[in-house]
Amino acid sequence: MKKLLIIKVLFLSSLLSINYSKAQTATDYINFYNDVTPKLNSIIPNKIQFYGKPFSNFYSELQNKNIIVKGWIYDPKIVPSTKYYVLKIFLCDVNMIGTASRNSFTYPLIIVTFEDEIPSQVVNLMEQNHTIWDPTVAQFFSNLKIEKIEFTGVKGYNVKDYSE
Repeated sequence: MKKLLIIKVLFLSSLLSINYSKAQTATDYINFYNDVTPKLNSIIPNKIQFYGKPFSNFYSELQNKNIIVKGWIYDPKIVPSTKYYVLKIFLCDVNMIGTASRNSFTYPLIIVTFEDEIPSQVVNLMEQNHTIWDPTVAQFFSNLKIEKIEFTGVKGYNVKDYSE
């Protein structure tokens, strides 16, 4: 539990840090947001078709829509717990999330809850990948069956309503 907390603190602090060498502008962020959210909104009405199915089906849909996953973290379904069922998918890199935060913009996030507990190897995978999504991470989650999918931050970059 302490390892997860440390990883999350490091991840969140890196998200909020200012990286001047790769700084993104508010316009860059708005362009990104206006590109990705219509794609996400096209999936929302049909998301239940992925319930009970392997994550790989949903991930294929994201790829088919040219939605690029940048980062991830895992969480318990109920806090406090050491049983992890939730995958949070970030579509922005650290610099874009920093730009969104500095400008009080929302950012899109996909929250996938699995039917069964995420294998404990997720802790090592997170430590190895430092929250960066890659094919190894996609493969790790590929066979887990989806219980629920939520999309947050998809109503407008300056809209604080995080519901779908």
